[in-house]
Amino acid sequence: MVPESADGALGAFLADPANLPLDLTTSVAGSARALGLANAVVYLADLQQRQLAPLNATVPALPIDASLAGWCYRTQSLRVDEHHHGGMVAWLPLVDGAERLGVLGVTAPALDPEALRRGRTLAALCALMITSKRAYEDSFVHTARTDAMTLPAEMLRAYLPPRTIGCTRALSTAVLEPAYELGGDAFEHDLTDTALHAGVLDAVGHDLASGLVAVLALAAARNARRVGADLHDLVDSADAALSRWLPDKFCTAIFARLDLTTGRLRWINCGHPPPLLIRDHRLVAHALDRDPEPPMGLPAVLASVTRHVHEAALEPGDRVLMYTDGVTEARAADGSQFGLDRFADYVIRAAAAGEPPAETLRRLIHSLLEAQDHRLGDDATILMFEWCPQPD
Repeated sequence: MVPESADGALGAFLADPANLPLDLTTSVAGSARALGLANAVVYLADLQQRQLAPLNATVPALPIDASLAGWCYRTQSLRVDEHHHGGMVAWLPLVDGAERLGVLGVTAPALDPEALRRGRTLAALCALMITSKRAYEDSFVHTARTDAMTLPAEMLRAYLPPRTIGCTRALSTAVLEPAYELGGDAFEHDLTDTALHAGVLDAVGHDLASGLVAVLALAAARNARRVGADLHDLVDSADAALSRWLPDKFCTAIFARLDLTTGRLRWINCGHPPPLLIRDHRLVAHALDRDPEPPMGLPAVLASVTRHVHEAALEPGDRVLMYTDGVTEARAADGSQFGLDRFADYVIRAAAAGEPPAETLRRLIHSLLEAQDHRLGDDATILMFEWCPQPD
């Protein structure tokens, strides 16, 4: 029977200065014991979200698409089953805000409501510890990778935000491949109290220089945004930085701003494929198509263009898809191009089935990879955001 002082024991364990330098696996084990749980194992999703890799190397990895732990990760829901050594095991999602980190496997002789509550407490604690440590502990990197990474991909990955962010009024999620050999694709999303900022970039080429273009453009845009720049000034800053530091390089891009209160969407398209609007489970054809403008960098400076800020009014539940041409030009299993219609239809069907947005993009990018024997002809990036204001 779990003692009534279990919560107090956890507080005492965490408050002991001697436990502060403990590694995550040891900290989790100590916290589980304090909560009266027999055992707890942290599993992290690998970079491509194909398997759940344990931080404890003595237990095997689990496939995301063919295990109870994977079901928990895919649906972000509790799953309970009998443990093969006796007792019960609860699979609990590890989530940092809206970002799926992995799962926590908690074992106990019995899983009554109180034991499950303590398991959820431990899962929330683990997510915080993972988030605070993974930026500087390479053990998390080793756990999440299944292959060696190229230098351009290493540079780009270090600068990307989390795959998924969200608040009560909006959610944004993204994927990009090839995971270990990225060239010039990148994405950006960020939340403030009043707005969601999002962007997708596609630098010309597929080498270290392409990665430098994407990183410089992102850094310039991010720097401008953080001093209060509007979309015009943000893109002008990226144009100026590229033309000064990498004058023979350029990239296409879209940068957007969504007002979280009104649903007003504003964006600038710099030579990029236009975003798609999905409303009421259907594609609103050409809703966000606008006249093309020069890519970011020297072409824009030489053309002396005035960038146009486009606007549209979103309705609650609307989803906007931003992507690079590596997605629509990818080949399906029958050899045909994936194309816009098939791309939108995949997302629409998944939404109609109630699938979480992050899971939709995970499965979509996997289907593109598998159709081409895991050899994409070009980088493929998808970012999808949804305006979901709470009803009054």
